[in-house]
Amino acid sequence: MTQNSNKSLSTDLHYLQLLSQSFPTIADASTEIINLEAIMNLPKGTEHFMADLHGESEAFLHILKNASGNIKRKVNELFGNNIRESEKKELCTLIYYPEQKLELVKATETELDDWYHITIHQLVKVARDVSSKYTRSKVRKSLPPDFAYIIEELLHERTEDNNKTAYVNVIVDTIITTGRADDFICALCFVIQRLSIDQLHLLGDIFDRGPGAHIIMDTLRQYNSWDIQWGNHDVLWMGACSGNKACICNVLRLSLRYANMATLEEGYGINLLPLATFAMEVYGEDPCLEFMPRLLKGQQMDEKTLLLTARMHKAITVLQFKEEARIIKRHPEWEMTDRCLLDKVDYQHQLCTIDGHAYPMKSCTFPTINPDNPDELTSEEQLLMDRLTHSFAVSEKLQKHIRTLLSHGCMYAIYNANLLFHASIPLNADGTLKEVLLYDNKYSGKQLLEKTGQMIRTAFTADSAPEERAYARDYFLYLWCGPDSPLFDKSKMATFERYFLIDKETYKEAKGYYFLLRDQPDVCDRILDAFGVQGPQRHIINGHVPVHVAKGENPIKAGGRLMVIDGGFSEAYHQETGIAGYTLVYHSRGFQLVQHEPFTSASDAVLRGTDIKSTTQIVEMSAHRMLVADTDKGRELRSQVSDLKELLYAYRHGLLKEKRS
Repeated sequence: MTQNSNKSLSTDLHYLQLLSQSFPTIADASTEIINLEAIMNLPKGTEHFMADLHGESEAFLHILKNASGNIKRKVNELFGNNIRESEKKELCTLIYYPEQKLELVKATETELDDWYHITIHQLVKVARDVSSKYTRSKVRKSLPPDFAYIIEELLHERTEDNNKTAYVNVIVDTIITTGRADDFICALCFVIQRLSIDQLHLLGDIFDRGPGAHIIMDTLRQYNSWDIQWGNHDVLWMGACSGNKACICNVLRLSLRYANMATLEEGYGINLLPLATFAMEVYGEDPCLEFMPRLLKGQQMDEKTLLLTARMHKAITVLQFKEEARIIKRHPEWEMTDRCLLDKVDYQHQLCTIDGHAYPMKSCTFPTINPDNPDELTSEEQLLMDRLTHSFAVSEKLQKHIRTLLSHGCMYAIYNANLLFHASIPLNADGTLKEVLLYDNKYSGKQLLEKTGQMIRTAFTADSAPEERAYARDYFLYLWCGPDSPLFDKSKMATFERYFLIDKETYKEAKGYYFLLRDQPDVCDRILDAFGVQGPQRHIINGHVPVHVAKGENPIKAGGRLMVIDGGFSEAYHQETGIAGYTLVYHSRGFQLVQHEPFTSASDAVLRGTDIKSTTQIVEMSAHRMLVADTDKGRELRSQVSDLKELLYAYRHGLLKEKRS
C-alpha cells in the first residue's frame, strides 16, 4: 500500500474500529467481500413507476398483483405451448387473487388433490423464476414464517434431479394430506407478487376523485419497498391534516364534486353530518345547479341525495373561498390577492370584475356573504369549520396515513440516474431555473424542492418555532394553487370562474414554462445537471398532467429524456385521455412503458379471468443486461467492499487486532 494510502488509513482508523465490531475477524470481512461481490453480479431488480392513482384502489391493487403484466409474461415464457391458454389464464388469476380463486376451484374441481399437486408445482416454477434475481437471504426475508422453510426447499430443489424427485414430491404430497394446500398456495402466490417488483416508485397523487385512497394507503403500509414523491393532491390532504382550513374545504369540495364520500366517511371517519345540516338550513331553497356532482360510470344517486350533495358542495365551496382569501391576505408576498374574487363581485348586479372586465355570473345566491366584508365567516360557518377541523385532527387513521407519506416521501428522488418528481420545476421563459420565494428567501431547482420538503415537515414538527409552523401550515395552500408552486405551476386555479362565471375564456389556466419547454432536450439536460443526475442514459420521470393519447400525444418527450406517466388512472380522466393509466417498468434489460385500458373489477377478474388489457411500448433497451453493479446500490456495495479491504489491510498489518471469540 502507498504512503498516501497509509496516511488515509491512519485518518480513518476510528471508522475501521467501528467497522471491526461488525466484522471482527479476517474471515468475517473476507466472507462479506465475497458476498457483496456476488450480489453485484446479479441482474438488476425490477423497478415499477406509477403516478396519479387518484383513489382508484381496485386498478392499483390489480396492477400491483400482476406487476404491470410481468407475471403474465413470465407464465407465457415458462409454460409456452406446454399448457393451454385457458390454463395459463387460470394460473395467472390464481396468482393475483388466490383466496377468491381457490373458492371457485373447490366448488367445481372434481379431482382436487390432483389439481393441488399440478398447481403447486406450477407455482413453484414461477416463484423460482421471479426469485432468481435475488440472493437467498433477500428471498428468505420475503417468505411467510409459516412456510419459509418449505418454500425455500422447493425453490432450490428440482424434480429434474433424480436424487431429489421423491423428496420434492413427498413435500408437496404432505402439504396436501395435512390440509395446508390452500394456505400454502396463497402464501406462494403472495411471494410471487412480492418478488415481481423490487422497488415501487409512486410519483404522487394517491388522493381525490376515486373512492379508495385509504385502501391504497393501507396496502402501502404493508408493502415491502416503496417511495413516493408527493403530488399536489397528497399535499392538499397533508394540509388538511395539519389544520389548514382552506385545505380542509378543498378536500371536502373535491369529494363532493365527484360524489365520493367513501374515503372521508368510511375510510377516515370524518363526520359530514354538521355540513349536511348546515347546507340544508342555509341553501335549502337553492337549486345549486352549478354544484351537481359528477357521477362516474356505475354511480347512482336518487334525486334527494343528489340535491343534498349539491347543497353541501356549494356550502363548502363558499367556505373555501373565504378561508383561502384569509390566508392569501396574510401573505401579500405570494402576490395572489387577485384570486380573492369574493371582493370583486357586484352582488347587486351579479357581475364579477377580473382584470378590469366585468363578467356576468351564472348565479349570485350567497346568503352567508356580507358584501362589505366577504371573507367574514358567519357564526354558524365558524362553528362548522371548527367541527370539521376537529374531525380531521382526531382521525387516527388519517394521521397515521399522513405520517406514512412523510416517512416514505419527499418532493423529489433520484434512483439509478432517474430524477423523479410529481409535476414541475419552475422555469423562466428562457428555460433557466426560476427563483421562488419561500418564507424569507428565494430558491430554485433542487434547493427549492429540498426547502419545500423541509417546510412541509415543519408543519408536523412540534418543536418548530410557532411562527414557522404557522407559515408552513398556510403554505400548503400555496403549494396547492400558487402560480410558482412546483406542484401546480399555472397562472391560477380557476375554481371560482368555473362555478360562477358564464364566459369560458375566464376558465383558462396558463401553464408555467416547464410545461411549455419540457419537450426540449437542452431544457431537460439543464434540469438534470442542476440536480446532479449523471450518466448517458439519464431521465426525468413525472406525472401530474394527463397524457392525451386519444389526441396523439406522446408520453416520451425531449428525445427520450423525459417520460410523463400520468395516463389517467382516475375514471374521471378516461374519456379525456383515451386510456386508463401508464406504468413504467425498469428491469435489467431496459425501460418498458405499459399502457393500460380501463379495469373492470376484481370480481370480474376472478370469475372470468379477465386481466387489464395492456400495451407494452419499449422505451429504451440496454446494450447489455444491467447488473446490480450498474445501479446506485452497486455503487454503495463497491464502497463497502473498498472499506472492507481497508479493514483486511489493517488486520493483516497489525493496525487492528482480530476479535476472536
